[in-house]
Amino acid sequence: MRTAVVRVQVDPAGRLTPEQLTGGMAALRSLTDAAHIGVLENNIAEMPASRREVELLMLGGDAEQLKRDAVALCAKAFGTAPTPGVITYLSRGTDDDAHGVLAGFGITGEITRTPGDEGFDIIDVTLQKADLDRIPESRIHTALEASLNCEVHIRTV
Repeated sequence: MRTAVVRVQVDPAGRLTPEQLTGGMAALRSLTDAAHIGVLENNIAEMPASRREVELLMLGGDAEQLKRDAVALCAKAFGTAPTPGVITYLSRGTDDDAHGVLAGFGITGEITRTPGDEGFDIIDVTLQKADLDRIPESRIHTALEASLNCEVHIRTV
């Protein structure tokens, strides 16, 4: 399962006081603890109104659903109409991460992992030739290597 960092602007209107923001963060932590969701530490009460953003660590691959869930939690905690921000994914170099990178391009592939001679894994990725007609192989290759920190070989069928 992939771990997403979901960012949410909790006070888009910039109307909450520092006390309300601090109370909202406490309420958010209670809600997220119960849901096994992490909250990255930041002091939003000290941030400018335009940057009152929380970052939630959530498991899942459906970015739109994660955003909806994060916004709902923040709305409940802060009593505002939060707006979703950018979502990124943490990478631990797993096969799930490789599949997630491919899904980001809108494709699927077969992933095979073998140990290399120098202790580093080699990832073989089998893709459909038609997928490479619309997405350059170099973009996929670079994204996979960056995410996995492994040697990546791409084959097409």
